[in-house]
Amino acid sequence: MVTDPIADYLTRIRNAIMAKHRVVEIPASNLKKAITEILFKKGYILNYKFEDDSKQGIIKVALKYHPVTKLSAILKLERVSRPGLRKYVNADNLPRVLNGLGIAIMSTSKGVITDKEAKKLKVGGEVLCNIS
Repeated sequence: MVTDPIADYLTRIRNAIMAKHRVVEIPASNLKKAITEILFKKGYILNYKFEDDSKQGIIKVALKYHPVTKLSAILKLERVSRPGLRKYVNADNLPRVLNGLGIAIMSTSKGVITDKEAKKLKVGGEVLCNIS
C-alpha cells in the first residue's frame, strides 16, 4: 500500500527518465489521470494511454526525449504538498516555477489545473507538484 500515490507517480516517471525508458506503467487513479493529461497538453510527455484491467487500471506514459541530445523534456519533478504537510495558496500567491518556464500542478475547486490556468480563473488551492 502506497501512502502518497502522487509521490509514487512522480518517482516512477523520474526513475524511468534516469533509466532512459521509453514507456512507464503506473497504477491509475483519477488524480493521476488528470496530472498525466496536463503533462501531455503542456508537451512534457509524448503520449499516454489508459488501460482497464480487472482492478484499478494502468496508465502507460510514453516519455519524450530530444532526438539528438537524448535529454528528457522533463528536467525536474518535485512534490510540493505532502500528506504530512499540505501546501495551500490563494489566488494572489500562486507559485512561479523556473520563472514561468515550468508549471505547478494544483488541485483546486475547478479541478486539477496548472498555475497559469489558476491565475486566469483567479482561484487558489493545493499545490501538488512542480515540473520543469
